[in-house]
Amino acid sequence: MLRVVALLAMVSVITGQTLAEETAAGPDSGRVNPGFHENPEWFKNSFLDLREDVREAADEGKRLLLFFHQDGCPYCAKLLNENFAVREIVDKVRRDFQVVAINIWGDREVNGLSGEVITEKEFAAATKVMYTPTLLFLDEQGRTVLRVNGYYAPHRFTAALDYVSGREERKRSFRDYLAQIRPVAASGKLHRQAGYLQPPYDLRRSSRHGGKPLLVLMEMKQCPPCDELHQQILNRPGLHETLQGFDVALVDIWSAEELISPDGERIKATDWAEKLGIQYAPSMLFFDARDREVFRSEAYLRTFHIHAAMDYVLSGSYREQPNFQRFVQARAEAMQEQGIEIDLME
Repeated sequence: MLRVVALLAMVSVITGQTLAEETAAGPDSGRVNPGFHENPEWFKNSFLDLREDVREAADEGKRLLLFFHQDGCPYCAKLLNENFAVREIVDKVRRDFQVVAINIWGDREVNGLSGEVITEKEFAAATKVMYTPTLLFLDEQGRTVLRVNGYYAPHRFTAALDYVSGREERKRSFRDYLAQIRPVAASGKLHRQAGYLQPPYDLRRSSRHGGKPLLVLMEMKQCPPCDELHQQILNRPGLHETLQGFDVALVDIWSAEELISPDGERIKATDWAEKLGIQYAPSMLFFDARDREVFRSEAYLRTFHIHAAMDYVLSGSYREQPNFQRFVQARAEAMQEQGIEIDLME
């Protein structure tokens, strides 16, 4: 019993909770405590028969990823809110893995990898989970290929995904793999330019000048695709000129800074992003002269499609052609007729 108490105390200290706080929160009570974080809907709805989960993942050409978490864990929230707000990461995980969440204080029954039947918290203890999040990547035989103790920033997390999905463990250690590929970290900053609208924001048309439509870039600091958007795409000559046709506001989707939204609501930036259903960064939201959102992009796009999205709104084509893909096709054909070479992944 003393060993169990010591383990609980150690985990709680690591995650910023005291044992008394955890007991008061009632990890065994079954109620949702204030630190609860909703897992993505695309996580597997597992019965926690892990050998069956391994087989089902293998049948789909995937591997199993066990996500050990607990309520009130700030780094679990960081993984869910930041890493899984990057479209590229979500696409990789959904393509190559099945994800099963395990609450380290949970009482659900687990059929373990050796056939044992225990609770989630007993399984977590037996697996020696000392940090949350802890991620176990399993191969087709249920063996641990890679163990990640704690939070990995997006660039390192992406490297872990590529290492396991590429079966790189057959060639080298993860440490050697990292040394070879040297993943680049996100800049950790917002790319708010001098020509953009500046906070505190009043995004209403009546508070802006010049009669331009509004482009809101929904971004965050730890976001490699956001860095790419500003460093490699928006500064291209043709696209840069088109961007001048908009009032541009860059909103940090996790900022508590207040703004006035186009419809006149005074609201925190992060609450506005949640209200709008923003799940990925960067997202591009376009508003017309009546402060109505008329189009948005929530996918990873390269120069051609980003430029097309801007043209779609700036030209007013969205009024006559509600299908963006048809507009893109017509635009591409017109450019080709003019002898302009198109590279969709430029």
